[in-house]
Order: sequence, then structure tokens, then C-alpha cells
Amino acid sequence: MEPDLDPLLAVLEDGSLDGYLIDDDDSDSDQRYVSGFTAPDAYQTLVTADGGVHLLVSGLEYGRATKEADADSVSRRSAYDYQALVAEHGSYEGTVRTIAAFLADHGIDSVAVPRNFPTGTADGLRERGLEVAVEREGVVEGIRATKTPWEANQISATQSANEAAMAVAERLIATTEIEDGALVRDGEELTSERVKREIEIALLRHGCALDETIVACGPDGADPHNRGSGTLEAGELIVIDIFPRDKGTGYFGDMTRTFVRGEPSEEARQRYDVTREAFDAALEAIEPGVTGAAVHDATCDVIEDAGYETLRSDPSAGTGFIHSTGHGVGLDIHEQPSLSPTGGELEPGHVVTVEPGIYDPQVGGVRIEDLVVVTEDGYENLTEYPIRLEPRAN
Repeated sequence: MEPDLDPLLAVLEDGSLDGYLIDDDDSDSDQRYVSGFTAPDAYQTLVTADGGVHLLVSGLEYGRATKEADADSVSRRSAYDYQALVAEHGSYEGTVRTIAAFLADHGIDSVAVPRNFPTGTADGLRERGLEVAVEREGVVEGIRATKTPWEANQISATQSANEAAMAVAERLIATTEIEDGALVRDGEELTSERVKREIEIALLRHGCALDETIVACGPDGADPHNRGSGTLEAGELIVIDIFPRDKGTGYFGDMTRTFVRGEPSEEARQRYDVTREAFDAALEAIEPGVTGAAVHDATCDVIEDAGYETLRSDPSAGTGFIHSTGHGVGLDIHEQPSLSPTGGELEPGHVVTVEPGIYDPQVGGVRIEDLVVVTEDGYENLTEYPIRLEPRAN
């Protein structure tokens, strides 16, 4: 994949800057996106004003970088006497001098850097006579918001793995017995921890992983980011939110379903139905040129008309709909754009979640979430998993 860096080059031209420098490891999604390379230790990516991409890496990573990186050139630190500089000046100063020599080799006297650029590196480069200007708007993050067809396909593949994991979780819940108000499987109470473990195993089998997932029952589900713990109970709302990352491509998926095993209360069922209606209204509103704020308003309209609070109707609300309608997904699980009160215009290639919810500790939580890509004439839903309150075994 070759990203369109024209917006970044325009920033360099407007600021009369020679290049753009990233100094981070592959946990920084901008670094991974621009370089097309992954490494666990920090490396440097330079984008020159003519659009060239140049990497500075350790000898350990040099061979792999020359084969895998989306770069016009790859340099190893040893080409700039890195070890000798570290021996003479120490690790920090030696590294800064190496980076400065790399920049000089590419004719760079001035660079823009991202907002999270290391302060020590910036100060060290300034001391070496370079102009270092912080790029404050997050232009690369903005570029990443519009996915190429290849990226949308990677996100779709991760979402397919996500669906396989959700099926495992739903089957576990659907095949339980109910004993003394608890869900019981294989003679043991079914816990949030066990369902999460089975979700993680399923994801690993599909080449994905996640640090944490949400399986939250009853009052736990009324806190949108409560991971959940303990025994799952009959008749209670169970929120399952899975957001895995493909271990190869780095792209995330995101999906939430809410289930009840047993008989839910009338209020719980009503909240589920209202959430589903709000979900459908949000989807119907999505098309190019519509703002994320307008999609969020469509969600709030349904929930407020049903008599529940939102943060739009009451900014201090602790129950009801207490978050935004959705967020961008890509190399980060939360990125641009947003379906929120401040959300800007949607464009073809934007990938966003649609995830309304209604929460109250007295009733539990309901959330329904799909992942969609904005198209030229509307949207395509990247999620095929059925939406239903009563869990099924298949």
C-alpha cells in the first residue's frame, strides 16, 4: 500500500519545511502507516518535501526493512558511525547526532514533527542547528482516516474473525442451563472470564489478538467500558464487545452484541428495541457529505423520543445514552472520524462504528455495534453477524 501523502506535502510547502520526521516504534500507527514497516524498537521515518520516504533503522532491522518497508531508501545507523558516537557521547547524544547526520545526508535543515514526537530528540536536533516545528493538526492521522480499498478489505477480514469469536461466545451462553438464577455449563457456572478466554482462543485461531474484551452482565454492563467479571446471570442483559487486531496487518475490527439467556424484564426488552431503532436510524443517516454530528443527532432523536436521557439532552446524565454514536477504526481502535457532537463531514473510505446504547445500573446495559465503510452513495456494512437478543447455538 502506498499512502497518499499529498496533504502532508502541502503542510511542508506551506511551512517552507524540508521534511517530516517520525521517531517511534510500530506502536505508533502513523509510523507504521507511513513507513509500511514494523519494529519493536524506535526507528526514524523521514518524508522529504518531494514525497520521498526514507528510513533509518538498526542493523538488526536493516535486512527486513529493505524487503518490507514502503520506502525509497533504507539506511542503517552504522552508516553514520552510530556505535562510535554512542561510545563517545553516550546513548542519548549519540542517537541524536546519528539522526542529525541522517537528515543532513538527505539535505534536511528543517523538519515538521508529530505532536507526540520525543521532546529530547527535538531539543537535541535543535541544538544541532536544525529547525524543528510541531505539526499540530495531526495531518497523518487525517490521511489515515480515509481508507484505501486494500485497507477496507483488511478491516473486513478482521471483522470476519471477530464474528467467529462472537459466535463462540453466543453459543456458550445459548447452551447453558439455568440453575438458581445462574447460567451453568458443563456443571459449572458460566463466568465472564471463561467467555472472554474462549473469545481470545477463537481470535488466535483466526490470526487476531486483543488485550482485553468486554463480557459484562447486569450492572457491569451499565458501565460502557467495564470489562465484566463473575457469574453470568439468567434474565440479565449481557454486553459483549470484541475489538481484535489482526496480528499481521495491524488493522482492527469492532463489534458489540447484547444477549439475554432466560426471560428479560419488559424494561430491558424495551431498551433493546429502542437501541435497535436508534442503530437503524444512524445507519440510514450515513452517506458522504453528512456530518458525524448529524448521524449522532439521528441516534439521539430516537432515544430521547423514547423517553431516555442522552448527553445531548442532559450533558451531566449518568444513565441513558452516555457516549457518542461511533468512531473511526483502522490501525487504531479509536481514530478519525467520529460520529459525535463535533463530528465532521463523512467521506468515501471512512470506516466507522455505529454503536448506540442505553445504560442504567438498575436495568443493565444495551449496546449494538456494527462496523461500516462510507461509500460514494451511502455505506457498506462490514458486519454480517445477526442482531438478536435471545442467543442461539448456531
